[in-house]
Amino acid sequence: MNNNPQCTEASCQIYKRAIEFIGKRWTGIIVYQLLDGPKRYHELLHAIDGISDRLLTERLKDLEQENVLRKYVITETPKKVEYELTPLGYEFTKVFRAIMDWGVKKEAYAKNRQNSPFKSMKGEKRG
Repeated sequence: MNNNPQCTEASCQIYKRAIEFIGKRWTGIIVYQLLDGPKRYHELLHAIDGISDRLLTERLKDLEQENVLRKYVITETPKKVEYELTPLGYEFTKVFRAIMDWGVKKEAYAKNRQNSPFKSMKGEKRG
């Protein structure tokens, strides 16, 4: 029995856009950081090692345009800005869980292959 979904032209395009969106550099880690709840800009900047100020701003705008997060401006002195996931953004929890499960299995498989006495050596014929 084949459990693979049928890939029509429309569904393949949806899949392609979703993978490109998720795979855009820094997008996943920004969403991951917000899964715990709202964060201010500088909290995100300090929590994500290696991201530049400019790129964080750009990705936050992208995520807001895609309705993955909301930007809240708190009008007090000094002005504060917080970012929070939308219900659509929280759907990423399922995606992250699936990717982590797969990653753990992949690591275990690689470790088991390394420790196997039957692993084949490069260029060695099996048989």
